[in-house]
Amino acid sequence: MNKKIRYWVQSVGGLLLTGTGLSMSIDAGLNKLSGDPWFWYGTAGLIVFQAGLSLVIDGLRFKGK
Repeated sequence: MNKKIRYWVQSVGGLLLTGTGLSMSIDAGLNKLSGDPWFWYGTAGLIVFQAGLSLVIDGLRFKGK
């Protein structure tokens, strides 16, 4: 896979994961306020969020100059 395609795939995938993880974490916070189980869902949301940030940052290595 050439660098430009890898940059786009990793960056877009990372942004999607970042948004998904943030949404999961916010939803877990709302579950906590309503008294529903939230801990493992919130933890998974933070893991997905961090994975997305890692992909975006790592994708910058492949950006053409």
